[in-house]
Amino acid sequence: MNTLVTITIFAALVLSFVLPWGAWLAGERSRGRYQKSLAVNAVCFFGTMLIAAVLMLTGNTTVMADTAEAAADGGFATGMAYISAAVVTGMSCIGGGFAVANAASAALGALSEDSSILGKSLIFVGLAEGVCLYGLIISFMILGRV
Repeated sequence: MNTLVTITIFAALVLSFVLPWGAWLAGERSRGRYQKSLAVNAVCFFGTMLIAAVLMLTGNTTVMADTAEAAADGGFATGMAYISAAVVTGMSCIGGGFAVANAASAALGALSEDSSILGKSLIFVGLAEGVCLYGLIISFMILGRV
């Protein structure tokens, strides 16, 4: 029963993203249609999350037993490793996003003046994207120790 609930919630979350945007892409694109699609997406997503919260709070003991076993097996160090891997990946992606935004806008400004520097500007944008990959590699190294 627990697997069926998990699959149902996952399918509902995927459909809450795919259906509104698919309907928006299929028709004429306008601001009103975009706002309506975004509202339907938010209602479907938060509705699914509300249903998932109600299902979790119904007293299903198998979910709580699995959580207790995972906590007993892993311990504090495993939990901190997972948190640190998530923080490393998240922060490096945020920093990489800022770097790409600045490098790409500067590259576009430079390309508007001289189109022969396309290769050099792409190198700088690629180096900024590398920050995200370094964070991902570090998180894999952290998770490899667990």
